[in-house]
Amino acid sequence: MAPRLPAALLGLYVLAVAFALEVSVGKTNTVMALNGSDVLLPCTFTTCIGFEDLIFTWYFNSTELIYHGKIKSKTSEPVLVGRNPRVEFVGSTTGKENNISIVLKDVEVSDAGKYTCHVLNPKEKKAQHNATIFLTVVHKMEETDNTVTLIIVGVVGGLIGLLILFMLVKRVVLFIIKKTQDGKKECLVSSSGNDNTENGLAGSKAEQKAPPKA
Repeated sequence: MAPRLPAALLGLYVLAVAFALEVSVGKTNTVMALNGSDVLLPCTFTTCIGFEDLIFTWYFNSTELIYHGKIKSKTSEPVLVGRNPRVEFVGSTTGKENNISIVLKDVEVSDAGKYTCHVLNPKEKKAQHNATIFLTVVHKMEETDNTVTLIIVGVVGGLIGLLILFMLVKRVVLFIIKKTQDGKKECLVSSSGNDNTENGLAGSKAEQKAPPKA
């Protein structure tokens, strides 16, 4: 059984994790670029304990160093240490976000692969953090086929239209039925108050009595 850490040491460990530096490449770690274009490779980092003489590097496929920079403090911008001629730094570390993004210019199919952003903060006892982004290079951007979507939208729209038509027809039919029933009621009421003596029907105003015999 592994020995348990004392409560004080465990608390310090949790605190260190909570304040640890984090590196991110955004919501998605995949980027697609057109052959011959320039592509942005995003990367930002956050830390709650601050930094000093922070070092950041970009690697292609884990082995090829394409950018190396150093940041003295939060109040200074990164200083270039070394880079690939086709790579340009476009970030900033004096604003809200510690942005260490780069742009890869005039990309080729051979540039497709894994790009890793490494950050080393000396205040964290040489702990290094990184995030990875995958680049795909294509000769032509594929157009999205919206045929299926249009068919679905058309069918749904047609069904909604039929439902609205059905409801309108139903309202008209109910209106006509109501009017017809109201008309019948009026006829019955008016008929019950008519004088039926001419027809010799019972229920007339007064039955005709035979004249008394002399």
